[in-house]
Amino acid sequence: MTDPTTTDLVKISEANGVMEIVWNRPDKKNALSNAMYRAATAALARAVEDKSIRVVLLASEGDSFTSGNDLADFAAASMGGEAPAAHGFIEAIIQFPKPIVAAVPGLAVGVGTTMLLHCDLVFVANDAKLTTPFVNLALVPEAASSMLMPARIGHARSFAMFALGDGFTGEQAAQLGLANAALPKEQVIPAAREAAKKLALRPMGAVMAAKKLMRDGEKILAQSRTESAIFGERLRSAEAMEAFTAFREKRAPDFSKL
Repeated sequence: MTDPTTTDLVKISEANGVMEIVWNRPDKKNALSNAMYRAATAALARAVEDKSIRVVLLASEGDSFTSGNDLADFAAASMGGEAPAAHGFIEAIIQFPKPIVAAVPGLAVGVGTTMLLHCDLVFVANDAKLTTPFVNLALVPEAASSMLMPARIGHARSFAMFALGDGFTGEQAAQLGLANAALPKEQVIPAAREAAKKLALRPMGAVMAAKKLMRDGEKILAQSRTESAIFGERLRSAEAMEAFTAFREKRAPDFSKL
């Protein structure tokens, strides 16, 4: 029987205390499917239990980090199909007790940006583009980003990201505190790997304690679950149906009569 938590679209490897979870769907700009979410969630669960894994590195193949959720899965869910597996991944990354490092070589859309709020070190390409256009799809922010993003960059900038789809370059993200450093694209993964290697050599009990002290985990999880409930309602709304239909038909959505 095929293991439902494995897929060739996510590459998982371990070396020197670091687990790498690499999105491997470059032909689709690493759009995250339900199968990819399940594979990453299972890997994070294993990393929690395995004492030899001290750090997780999130990275990607190709020029994009991820273009966000696979809209085909969202469209199916809006019509009563399989529920998106994104929620399980989001809860896993929120509750992950060990350090997470992210390497973002290019496009980071939706969850591609919001997951970075739960990473402890983030390295981005100078010309990467980070966007969270949830309202464009008649949806709402997720991964507790409705709380964490305003705390990081302020309400006005966050609202423009969520409601207008405004974005930032990697260089701007570093200036605003969404990333540790913006670098030439070819240097992003090497820099992230070097940082992960350094973290893996630190006293992990102290690192994990520091991470826990810096985050109100219960509040973050509660906010994410509130968002998830509203997200699910919005996913089944007439507005979302119009947004997904317009996407499929390659036209601009018309929300004026809804």
